[in-house]
Amino acid sequence: MTQKKLPGWFSGSLIVCSFALLWLLERRRPLRRAVEPKGERTARNLAVAGLAAASLQLVERPVVERLTALVEKRRWGLLKLLRLPRWLEVGLALLLMDYTLYLWHVLNHRVPFLWRFHLPHHVDLDLDSSTALRFHFGELILASGWRAAQVTVIGVSPVALSVWQTFVLLSVLFHHSNVRLPREVEEKVLRVFVTPRMHGIHHSIVKEETNSNWSSGFTVWDWLHGTLQLDIPQEKITIGVPAYREPNEVTLEATLEMPFVRQRPTWLVPGDGQPTRTPLLAMRTE
Repeated sequence: MTQKKLPGWFSGSLIVCSFALLWLLERRRPLRRAVEPKGERTARNLAVAGLAAASLQLVERPVVERLTALVEKRRWGLLKLLRLPRWLEVGLALLLMDYTLYLWHVLNHRVPFLWRFHLPHHVDLDLDSSTALRFHFGELILASGWRAAQVTVIGVSPVALSVWQTFVLLSVLFHHSNVRLPREVEEKVLRVFVTPRMHGIHHSIVKEETNSNWSSGFTVWDWLHGTLQLDIPQEKITIGVPAYREPNEVTLEATLEMPFVRQRPTWLVPGDGQPTRTPLLAMRTE
């Protein structure tokens, strides 16, 4: 059976419209108070995203697309061995790709070399939908090897890959956004998907909080691994990393060169030690 991907125009339109809607909602219903001017930050983050997109086109896409074709033709990978109905195969591929992305995210924080390239994403002094696109091109080049392994081991077909790529980008845009959802709505969404409040904790300058909430799409992985944290009110959170607290330290030039120069100890505020937090009441008290 011939495999078809989601049409590029459909995925692209959905992503662009979602970004525009979130950007507008962030201005009307902000979850956190901004540190830098939104327009200036958005322009900078989109510039970083442009280089990242170019790296994907040059490095990941040619390799991964060929791999998905081979997976389909030669029936490589776990899911192909099981010979499942197409709808079930795509659904399981989505889950397994999301889980292995969780593992990759953990590695990006735990492995010092990988952290050098993931740090530019975290040094943003604010957190909004443009931060979802602020990934260093070096990080995405390194991730290409992981993506190739995901596709080959799991057995991801072209259509499953296109569904996952669209899903994960929409999810990342959503949970990075600075949109204040009604509490009752967010609590229901959180049972399945990562939300802005949940991911805001992951971008805290407190190390123990950053080392939590690693899921990208489905919250179940944090539940299963005991890495879910929901008890930090958003007004108590300072976004970023302790070592880089000034706007002139996170400019476009500084962001792009960050992985290749000597970095400061990430979790120490210069001259002021490591941020900590006294245990707080549960999320519902926010």
